[in-house]
Amino acid sequence: MSATRKLSPADRFLRLFTDIRAGEAGTALLLTANVFLLLSAYSLLKVLREPLILAGGGAELKSYSSAGQALLLLVAVPLYGALAGRYPRRRLINTVTAFFLICLVGFFLLARLQAPVGVPFFIWLGIFNVMVIAQFWSFANDLYTTDEGKRLFPIVAFGQSAGAVLGAFMAGRAIDWIGLYPIFLIAAGLLVAGTVITNVVDLRERRRTEASRSVTESTATLPAATREVRLESGEFRIADLDAERAKGEPQKPERAEPARAEATRKESGPVARGNAFRLVFQSRYLLLIALMILLLNWVNTTGEYILGRTVSRAAAEAAAIGLGPGQTAAEVEKVIIGKFYSGYQLVVNLLGLVLQLFLVSRVLKYLGVRAAVMVLPAIALFGYGFLAFFPILAIIRWVKTAENATDYSLQNTVRQVLFLPTTREQKYKAKQAIDSFFVRAGDVLSAGLVYVGSQILALQTQQFALVNAGLVAIWLIVAFWIGKEYTKVAAATAA
Repeated sequence: MSATRKLSPADRFLRLFTDIRAGEAGTALLLTANVFLLLSAYSLLKVLREPLILAGGGAELKSYSSAGQALLLLVAVPLYGALAGRYPRRRLINTVTAFFLICLVGFFLLARLQAPVGVPFFIWLGIFNVMVIAQFWSFANDLYTTDEGKRLFPIVAFGQSAGAVLGAFMAGRAIDWIGLYPIFLIAAGLLVAGTVITNVVDLRERRRTEASRSVTESTATLPAATREVRLESGEFRIADLDAERAKGEPQKPERAEPARAEATRKESGPVARGNAFRLVFQSRYLLLIALMILLLNWVNTTGEYILGRTVSRAAAEAAAIGLGPGQTAAEVEKVIIGKFYSGYQLVVNLLGLVLQLFLVSRVLKYLGVRAAVMVLPAIALFGYGFLAFFPILAIIRWVKTAENATDYSLQNTVRQVLFLPTTREQKYKAKQAIDSFFVRAGDVLSAGLVYVGSQILALQTQQFALVNAGLVAIWLIVAFWIGKEYTKVAAATAA
């Protein structure tokens, strides 16, 4: 239908960056604004996190605290899955967001009372980041077919990169103007605004894609996690994509008789096939994605430890020689670390923004998902190999800048595209498990590596870099395998 409509000015503008069709700009821009606000909030809180955790206990405590996040997610992910199996998607998103808003206000009040919130806030922020962002992308995946998502996700993900840039920029100014703790409330306001946009998009897209469905069979009433999948035609059907992938024979959508349609509706509604973790382990495709995410975060978090340890030592040395009247070494160290991470994250996010705007859609269009999923591990392999020979702060900073900028742009878009040809149950349940628990499981493995490496083996920076290079080699193999599986799974929704 969109092919016969006239392109709006917004459609024509977005065509500079991706292959957009008539009428698609409105929802794409709203989703872009939505994730922009979410990432602005997270980036503000991320800069606030660093001085609270590093000055309070150092890079080792920061690494060990990741284990607490993974343990809590063992409870949080099944709970989220239970809500997704009961609530429609809009109510699900509003409920989860309200919980995190209450937590932000609580942290602000505790911090103003000088309570030691560094470790609890670090653990909470890690859970907030993975669950809220995963929830947004589950929602975005639920709106688009595979073809639509591949074309439009580069635009939507631009909002994520832009939000990260604004958040880092705002944090650096906020530390000077209003201090650390009011940042909690600024982030809460951004989160509220993002939730309002989510509700607007939900109403808009149900009118567009579900006009032929009754209210009782629509996403306004059915739980978020059903066994439906959207075909390229836009139709919904019940699917077992793994079985179809194995056979290599995608089933054609059927027009069910009334009695059968009612039975199908009940099967795809409140009755879920399994919990989030079971869904992951039942599917080879999802398990490979989970393994990739685990390895990615293992490597990235160990790299953050390398950077954090080096920054902490440099800040301690600078604080010792730059102490002013009435200042304590801890206060000066917090400010130095905060300003370093503000500048560092600003550069990372600006580079990610440029990559997202001008490179990502072209990589997906001309090289495809199979090649795109291997770009980040290739960059990481080169970077950590280089670090093994030149372990100084300036080089560590730029290796991590290249790695994180690619992660925030191309890699982030690709990992969202990988979920387009999956069922709604897999999008809301399995994706939440992968993007939260398996992310933090990588952090836990990194924490174990940090403990053994620093406390038992006394590894130096270059030795940690060599270990990371070995992990990246495994990651490359997994990424290659995922690319092959994606081609098969996507074929099952092309009918």
